[in-house]
Amino acid sequence: MSADYQMQLAPQTLENADAKAKPLLEQANAKLGFVPNMYAGMAKAPGVLDTYLHGYELFREDSGFAPPEQEVVFLTISRLNGCDYCMSAHSMLAEKMSQVPAEVIEAIRNDQPIPDERLAALAEFTKVMFESRGMPRQADVKAFLDAGFEEQQVLQIVLALAVKTLSNYSNHVNHPELDEAFSGHAWQG
Repeated sequence: MSADYQMQLAPQTLENADAKAKPLLEQANAKLGFVPNMYAGMAKAPGVLDTYLHGYELFREDSGFAPPEQEVVFLTISRLNGCDYCMSAHSMLAEKMSQVPAEVIEAIRNDQPIPDERLAALAEFTKVMFESRGMPRQADVKAFLDAGFEEQQVLQIVLALAVKTLSNYSNHVNHPELDEAFSGHAWQG
């Protein structure tokens, strides 16, 4: 899903980026071996890309969630936001990098029950936080904690929501072409 509106500003690339965007794109290129089209769109406002990259790194490094759990959170939010690009990218990361079971990936992609109780509880709490705009009920938090998560991780879900809001909404108005690296996992909401 993308917005009816599409930004007209040219994507920022390694060749044409301004002084604020160029180091961010160079960092991505060094780390990933390419600059994702999503980053080129977000770099039109370098603060958006910088904030995204910083928050994404903090979530990955300090959330207390294992890599498969991180992908469940990112996939759940991206699906709720209807972001084709991020659903595709995180589906690839979930399979190839984070070792999320295929049936869990498919369940999230198809909005079906997740066949793993802990991951299902994580996805459900992420959905509650998304739909309630960060105002879960006592019972929602209790179910999350009873699934084995820590109270501090409630705030880590808030961080993930912020990070995915930056990328998902940017993608909605930028309409980035899906990079070849993610094309085998293309998704349309």
